[in-house]
Amino acid sequence: MAIATGTGLRNDLYPSRGGTEVMTPRRDPVVWSAPGAPGPLLPAELASYERDGFIPVEDQITDDEVALYRTEMERLIADPAIRADERAIVEPKSEKVRSIFEVHKLSSVFDALVRDERVVGRARQILGSDVYVHQSRINVKPGFGASGFYWHSDFETWHAEDGMPHMRAVSVSIALTENRDTNGGLMIMPGSHRTFLGCAGETPADNYKRSLRMQVAGTPSDAALTGLADEHGIRLFTGRAGSATWFDCNCMHGSGDNITPYARSNVFIVFNSVENAAEEPFAAPVRRPEFIGARDFTPVRPG
Repeated sequence: MAIATGTGLRNDLYPSRGGTEVMTPRRDPVVWSAPGAPGPLLPAELASYERDGFIPVEDQITDDEVALYRTEMERLIADPAIRADERAIVEPKSEKVRSIFEVHKLSSVFDALVRDERVVGRARQILGSDVYVHQSRINVKPGFGASGFYWHSDFETWHAEDGMPHMRAVSVSIALTENRDTNGGLMIMPGSHRTFLGCAGETPADNYKRSLRMQVAGTPSDAALTGLADEHGIRLFTGRAGSATWFDCNCMHGSGDNITPYARSNVFIVFNSVENAAEEPFAAPVRRPEFIGARDFTPVRPG
């Protein structure tokens, strides 16, 4: 579908936010690198990622590094200046910090994690190019009532509201606390990355202010989610602190509320190919702020 821009028409491969839901087969590769390309991932891991849309990594970082990043996370959460910043998102009821965005710019400690070859090397290998950070954040998800993240495809939002043209981005969620089967862990529908679900309904102005607390625009219907779950099933990810889940930008995923006493804290990094830089939004009136959808496309270099 072609849409009008200030400079003419451009092709929209993944229409969304229209009058009805639209299912579009994926038009992009899943693994972009050539077979045998160097990197930390083994061929079998890349094949699993291509098939399912995700791969778990048991030992992404060491126990000592977990302690380092948890200490830095607690420092950021406790900083009144950061809490007052727009990049900090708080729980509506408890008013506890839920997420802090752009942590690689707020913290030299997390900037070093982004540049770690064990991390950025996997992103380059999957995406077949240099990469930049489209988004980074810590998700604290404190115990006793932290709300979940409803089912969604990240790419649907990044395409509609940030102008990401192709499915050439990958996310990594690195556990800083144990991810249990009871404390609101990540759920993914394996294989759902091969179909784009274009959602119904227009994007409100300043939608990000609401969606960071509760997703409304870009939310699939119950019928569509039921169909995807029936076809693909649902995988719940658990693991010790230091483990990670890498997943494709178009995976249908979500997480439940955390009513246990145990926080589920993760650092979340989105790498996008420098050859897939964000343009103008495909289905929103204005761009989201840069702390949510970056406009600095400088490649990540090892620290």
